[in-house]
Amino acid sequence: MSETLFPFPDAEAPEVVEEEKGEARVVAPNRDQMELRAVDLESLLVLDHPARAVWEFVESLDLSPLYAAVGSVEGRAGRPAVDPRIYMSLWLYAVLEGVGSARAIERLTQQHDAYRWICGGVSVNHHSLADFRVKHVEYLDRVLTHSVAVLMVKGLVKLNRVSQDGIRVRASAGAASFRRKASLKSCLEEAQKQVERLRQELEDDPEATSRRQAAARQRAAEERRRRVAEALAQMPELEAKKGPKEKEKARVSTTDAEARVMKMADGGFRPAYNGQFAVDTATQVVVGVDVSNCGSDQGQLSPMLEQLKARYGTVPSESLVDGGFVGLQDFEQAIEMGTRIYAPVAKPKDKSRDPYAPLATDTPAIAAWRQRMGSREAKEVYKERAASVECVNAQARNRGLQRFLVRGMTKARAVLLWFAIAHNLLRSLTLQAEDSPTVSFA
Repeated sequence: MSETLFPFPDAEAPEVVEEEKGEARVVAPNRDQMELRAVDLESLLVLDHPARAVWEFVESLDLSPLYAAVGSVEGRAGRPAVDPRIYMSLWLYAVLEGVGSARAIERLTQQHDAYRWICGGVSVNHHSLADFRVKHVEYLDRVLTHSVAVLMVKGLVKLNRVSQDGIRVRASAGAASFRRKASLKSCLEEAQKQVERLRQELEDDPEATSRRQAAARQRAAEERRRRVAEALAQMPELEAKKGPKEKEKARVSTTDAEARVMKMADGGFRPAYNGQFAVDTATQVVVGVDVSNCGSDQGQLSPMLEQLKARYGTVPSESLVDGGFVGLQDFEQAIEMGTRIYAPVAKPKDKSRDPYAPLATDTPAIAAWRQRMGSREAKEVYKERAASVECVNAQARNRGLQRFLVRGMTKARAVLLWFAIAHNLLRSLTLQAEDSPTVSFA
């Protein structure tokens, strides 16, 4: 055999012996171990966190009406009440985060750092949160006026051109809760009998049920009787809107008597309310809020202008609305108040007729509106409506304004005011940051 640089391997390779693999080595959770953490609530949030901006805004408000409503006072027995600043800040921050349930906020105050920071160690319950949400409607209305007025004084909002649009929000009632007059009377009699039966049961045998259960049943019966009575009280209004032959078809909800069935954006019909937002087109700041149970926007322009005049002492020089608002009588009133209307002109049935040509029955103000909308300048101005109020409506939808969790027109208006104030808070931060690096709500 000749010599080689490297030796050849043996003809038979050695047998490879595999070693047995041990168990996998991992780090398992140990939830019994003790941890000591030095954490304060103040350090949980960064300096530019939105919750801090909400708290600063609330502290800049005059909260004396809310403190005057607190029943717990110094020198008298009773536990201290929760600071109204906490409730106010919780709801504003919750609206910005798209949280609309009082129970959800209560849970977040125990689990979420931002809500815990707002509370600052104070515990809140969902009953008090829900009550606070709808209890101070007049105060919320003044807050909206004050927040816009501050921006007007600083020159950030001019209120020269305002756009308005309706946003239909589903009511907290089902379609099956709508009943006709005969059915409502029957339900009212049944509810009254149930209330009397429960009272008699307590008088005859107080030990039949526990006092707490009996009280709960009595409250439920009284609540049902009250709602049916409210539904019957709304019946004459609905009957007046229908013809003599259709009065018997009028129906009212026993769950929310003020809600009405409306055509929604998807084409379906559901119990709802028609909210109204008026928005400054240059800044997207909400300057007016209203709510009605009318499914049409027609006739809603002049009431909003009257509201703006009462709030700020002036009427916008220009008003932008869509075709649903077009009503000649309403437009006449709005024009007399000093505003110039930009709204689409309805297409005539006769296609050969110029839609922008005045009609023989038109007043000078209506004729001027028709002719104006035929100009290129007016069409350019009208484009600002979609870029302002429709944008605000879309943001409100994204923040959870899909369905009211409260019942009644007054409470629905309170919810819309919360959305408007929260929206304006973010807009004011943006506007003041552009105008000055130092942001102040005073």
